[in-house]
Order: sequence, then structure tokens, then C-alpha cells
Amino acid sequence: MMFFKKKSEKKTYDKENKKPVIKASICNGEQVAGFQDIHTGAFEEVMLIRNSEDLFQFKDEYGISGDIEKIY
Repeated sequence: MMFFKKKSEKKTYDKENKKPVIKASICNGEQVAGFQDIHTGAFEEVMLIRNSEDLFQFKDEYGISGDIEKIY
């Protein structure tokens, strides 16, 4: 049997109107990666961040480099 690793497909987001953020819960420390609308502040969830591997995957999928702001 051969196993094939699924290639991560590059996804895009509206860079002019949205910025990548991590929404963290103060109570239980749960973190969710997504995009926040710059004008309205609305948050769009994309994926749950359980560890640094998940964060790396999120950044890789959307081509994000550098640090991502955390909001609470």
C-alpha cells in the first residue's frame, strides 16, 4: 500500500478588507484562526488552533508570513 500526502492547496483572502487574526478565549485558552474585517470588526472563523503545527498549517495555506495578532 502506498500513502500519498495531500498537498496543501493555497487559498486566498481579501487582503484589502480583512486581516488574519487569532481569536483566543480568556476562560479556557481555546484559539481559533480566522480573518477580521478591518471596517466592521466582524470575525470569520477558519480553523481551530490546537498547537503550533495547526498555526503553521493555517499560515501556509493562506501564504501568511510574520506574526498574527491575537484578539480576545
